[in-house]
Amino acid sequence: QERPCQVIPAAGGLHGRAQGCYWERGAQTHIMGILNVTPDSFSDGGKHLQLEDAVASAQAMVNAGASVIDVGGETTKPGAAEVSVEQEIERVVPVIRALRERGMDVTISVDTRKAAVARAAVEAGADWINDVSGGEFDSAMLPLAAELMAPVVLMHMKGTPETMNSLVNYECVFGEVRDHLLARRKAAEEAGIPAWNIILDPGIGFAKKIDENLTLLRRCGELVVALQPSPLLVSASRKKFLGTILGETDAKQRTFGNAACTAAAVAAGADFVRAHDVREMCQTARVSDHIYRRPAQGLRPTSAL
Repeated sequence: QERPCQVIPAAGGLHGRAQGCYWERGAQTHIMGILNVTPDSFSDGGKHLQLEDAVASAQAMVNAGASVIDVGGETTKPGAAEVSVEQEIERVVPVIRALRERGMDVTISVDTRKAAVARAAVEAGADWINDVSGGEFDSAMLPLAAELMAPVVLMHMKGTPETMNSLVNYECVFGEVRDHLLARRKAAEEAGIPAWNIILDPGIGFAKKIDENLTLLRRCGELVVALQPSPLLVSASRKKFLGTILGETDAKQRTFGNAACTAAAVAAGADFVRAHDVREMCQTARVSDHIYRRPAQGLRPTSAL
């Protein structure tokens, strides 16, 4: 007798990937590859400003095992100023359209806080909306995701990138993040987004000091349980707290620190890990899945691994 399972939509509702594309939750940990098309992102700014460079990097991430490509046109590092809607659209839409026109078989996410950018990106072929503000920055975001039937990632953050470093006081970071994410999920459902289209993210590195980040990673398993049935995404890649622990000022040299966070997320039962170093994190997640998860039949072999 087949056991019941929860599925996660890998395709957007109206404009994205092929209909009926989904993943069985718990079968494996999925890697979301980061594709920043910005001049000022904290670790890879300027790397993907040319369309061909962005497309080549996305293809390399897919070849390495990425399940999702997260395309962002506005840096949200601490202190970053807001980018205009028009400029953000000019950055992300040509890349998303090119990935679709070239037949890239991957889920595409747009990393934006703005509903107008999200609409343009989804209409160009994006599947998911990844909103670091949890739908709070732009009141039109959650109704838009409902209208377009697009899965949405809702993250915990205080303030904005410009102000968040001044808002890092917590009585209990675990409880506050949990309660905030539950409240954002409720708001999303009230806006018409079905529960199965909601993914939650504790916001590692956003308005949090090193101790808060480590607490959330240490208690990630409790967070997975508390936020059921929503899948959990963890994004600690190259963050400053890893540099502090490692004594490494170059964000691109924090790969092994990223791997430790990836293994911790897998062990906790997280569903997605967002990463710059896709090949290395796919290897880390794949081995960790075999250690911590019951090996699932039919795991897709990846030649690059």
